[in-house]
Amino acid sequence: MKKILIIFFIFTANLGFAQTPSLKKSPPLSEGQPQSVGISPDRLKKLDAMLEESIKNGENPGLVALVARNGKIVYHTAKGSADASSGKAMDKDAIFRIASQTKAITSTAVMMLWEEGKFRLDDPISKYIPEFKNPQVLQNFRYADTSYTTISANKEITIRHLLTHTSGLGYGVIDGDEKMKMIYQKAGIIDLYTTENISIGDNIKKLAKLPLHHHPGEKYTYSEGLDVLGYLIEIVSGMPFDQFLRTRFFDPLGMNDTWFYLPDDKSSRLVKVQRKVDGKWENFPVTFYDPQYPITGAKRFFSGGAGLSSTAKDYATFLQMYLNGGELNGVRILSRSTIETMMKNQVGDLWNGAKHYGLAFGVVTENGVAEGGIGSEGTFDWGGYFNTQYFADPKEKIIGILMKQTSQTSGDQTGWKFRQMVFTLLDD
Repeated sequence: MKKILIIFFIFTANLGFAQTPSLKKSPPLSEGQPQSVGISPDRLKKLDAMLEESIKNGENPGLVALVARNGKIVYHTAKGSADASSGKAMDKDAIFRIASQTKAITSTAVMMLWEEGKFRLDDPISKYIPEFKNPQVLQNFRYADTSYTTISANKEITIRHLLTHTSGLGYGVIDGDEKMKMIYQKAGIIDLYTTENISIGDNIKKLAKLPLHHHPGEKYTYSEGLDVLGYLIEIVSGMPFDQFLRTRFFDPLGMNDTWFYLPDDKSSRLVKVQRKVDGKWENFPVTFYDPQYPITGAKRFFSGGAGLSSTAKDYATFLQMYLNGGELNGVRILSRSTIETMMKNQVGDLWNGAKHYGLAFGVVTENGVAEGGIGSEGTFDWGGYFNTQYFADPKEKIIGILMKQTSQTSGDQTGWKFRQMVFTLLDD
């Protein structure tokens, strides 16, 4: 009887973490003929030739590209090399460090818990992470010894501030302010990901003690806000961040190749970070990050802002869920009304022009449509540090993904060309 009760408890506990089934059941992504979804096969050949040329002329060492429309993958290709030292050919199922494309996934996880009534977007983060109580703003800085003075912030940092990069937090090594770089480095803040034996909780508690760039809500400053929210997810859900994503998100959607740290049987598919030296591509050395991440190290640090690795198809699956209004294969991740909120302008006039900023997405505006080449109004997008990018157009139901793995390179024109050409494929 005791054993039966334990099994029943585990079963009911897991039910509390399960995603709800949906009345709507959209099929998983599958391959289809371009003409069946209004995509021109002849124009696809032109896009393919552009990417092929980028490999031949040394613009890129290797890439994976994917285009889907109406739930059908009509273009999925791998070109070039995944490893400069061995010359290993790129494969369509190659795994890439997606860096800041992690932010959209973390934001989605935050909103999953928001839908359950766990918090409000304008709650102060200190309600859940007390170390953030009474934030301070940097006033004066002394370069000689990195000492500084602060003033009290005029308001608390909220969850919304963290989602929209308006909290005033910085980004350490990649921060645009040299003073903040020095402050973060001295404090030992982890900016992207690490092979060291540290948890996100350890890192965020140190971060909370540091000064802000500005008063919360007054400016847009790209930051570690989504890393803070990864820790919030752990606190609110009672689960390690990686387990929350695996059980509540990745497994239900069939995203089996998206991980913070790769299982041994997937590690050989990880693409090497590459750079060009003296006209030749070489694998990137250890700098402020270890390029062996995510296959070595302590495997305890789950960066909500930059830590995931994934494939083009897995990320397309994630985006298809959004285009379906929050559902895929009969599993509902978010309500379509929640997605509508996420895509609205969340930063006022702190952004203007071709895009506004939602809850961790750049979103094309009417001005962006007039600019041309970036999609319909409402198209959402972002990219990653190692030259990965995505965009999804809810009006045209089209997804574009271009995965590369390069650093410290110049002259690569494939990003804007790919996006511009994808929208010329429409033929219906």
